[in-house]
Amino acid sequence: MLKKKWVLLVLSAILLTGILAPSTGQASELGKINDQLKDLKEQMRAAEKKQQQAESTIQETTVKKVNTEKDLAQITEQIDIKVNEMAKVSSDIDQAEFDLEENGRQLEAANKRIAEREKLLDARVQLMYTDGSVSYLDVLLSATSFSDFLDRLDSIEQIANRDKELVAEHKRDKELVLEKKKQIEADLVRVRTLYVKLEDTKQELMIQEKEKEVMIASFDKQIEESHSLSDEQEALLVDLVSKRASLEQQKVAEEERQRQLEEERRQRERENQKSQGGGGGGSSSSNTVYGYSGGQLSVPLKSSYTITSLYGTRRDPITGQQGAYHSGIDMAAPAGTSIYAAESGVVVLAEWWSGYGNCVIIDHGQGLWTLYGHIRSGGIKVEKGQKVKVGDKIAEVGSTGRSTGNHLHFEVRLNGERTDPEPYLQ
Repeated sequence: MLKKKWVLLVLSAILLTGILAPSTGQASELGKINDQLKDLKEQMRAAEKKQQQAESTIQETTVKKVNTEKDLAQITEQIDIKVNEMAKVSSDIDQAEFDLEENGRQLEAANKRIAEREKLLDARVQLMYTDGSVSYLDVLLSATSFSDFLDRLDSIEQIANRDKELVAEHKRDKELVLEKKKQIEADLVRVRTLYVKLEDTKQELMIQEKEKEVMIASFDKQIEESHSLSDEQEALLVDLVSKRASLEQQKVAEEERQRQLEEERRQRERENQKSQGGGGGGSSSSNTVYGYSGGQLSVPLKSSYTITSLYGTRRDPITGQQGAYHSGIDMAAPAGTSIYAAESGVVVLAEWWSGYGNCVIIDHGQGLWTLYGHIRSGGIKVEKGQKVKVGDKIAEVGSTGRSTGNHLHFEVRLNGERTDPEPYLQ
């Protein structure tokens, strides 16, 4: 009897050893999968951080570029103003030089008139004083009568007054011409000095203009490089998500195999305890694989919505940049509006994802994915690895991530590449 019990104990130990050995191996395999998932998660976190930094750089640099373009426009406007002012001042210089030449001609004419007046005075003196030594008093004393005396006195007064007027005219003309010359020369100096200052200012503005143009070119290059980096990280994220989805499926399958092995082990233990008892039925499990059959996708919103942006190029709603690439369709709807799976499949991502904010990605098989972005906080209603059917509620509309208002950003990706969702929708 004791011998029989010993044999049973040894047999049980052998059976348990045989069963536990593969279980340990399976646990090791599960640990390997978990390590790979952990590594993928770290890679995704690093890629997402780089993409967010690239997107942040794009936004910051775009703002700098826009501000610099405004500065450049102002500088260009100031240059135009200075050029117009210089044209006017140049015209003033030409006019001043012309006036100076005209003043020279007037001065020459005045000198000529003065010379003629001097000749007239000399001729008059010669007529009255033929010998050049007769004084006004001699002329008066040589009068033949009182009446003749008065006539001679009147003539002498007229001659003296006219001589005074001629002398006064002479001085006035010369002073006017000389004064005008001084004014014109001063004006000419002023406008020439102003022209030099305007030219200096224009040159300074042109230097600033060149600097702004260089800055804008640098910003464009930085934005282009950041876009390339963002696209690279997005492609990497897509690849990592695909790998993670595959590992998640392997993990689920491995956990299911381990569960079945554990169930078999327990069943064997129960059978061993009964020595030779009858076996119970084992449990079985089947996994349904949802694949994309090539049919059309359902519209992910059943409530009323407004399409605010289609797939392709558009004006970026945040930066205002023209020709920005838009990778899906935007469907504006109130916050909290239910979002439904466009086709049956497996959820490969259900979390915050870069500019998409809270995001869900469903793998429909045959390389076809659908993406649902900007889900509101707490609005994700599915988990990674969860199987969903077409029409199942998966999330709610929001405005998380790079968004300016409540809407669903819906994308279709084929073999990791974005494509126009419109032909796929019913």
